[in-house]
Amino acid sequence: MSKDRLKMIEDMLSKNPTDTFLNYAAALECKKFGKVERAQKLLENIKSIDAKYLAVYYQLGKIYEDHGDREKAIDIYKEGIKIAKELDDGRTQGELAEALLMLDEDW
Repeated sequence: MSKDRLKMIEDMLSKNPTDTFLNYAAALECKKFGKVERAQKLLENIKSIDAKYLAVYYQLGKIYEDHGDREKAIDIYKEGIKIAKELDDGRTQGELAEALLMLDEDW
């Protein structure tokens, strides 16, 4: 079922490549199937389309973290925290701060 869902999302995304939700849904599905490079590109695309789409920061940070790019993960978590503060989203700010603290104890 999930591969069918990924195909369906990718088909919709091809018709509407700037839809942040479709990019995010496709990224999560790609991540499930180990298509990490594709997931990363989709998440980075979301940042360029809508930098205030907060969910992207945790997922993208985790991808960087899981693939050994600690500095990029730290940067992306910090960027997300800044935006979460601007949007007054304490929950997301806390989640990103917790992820950041796991990588950078001095933060």
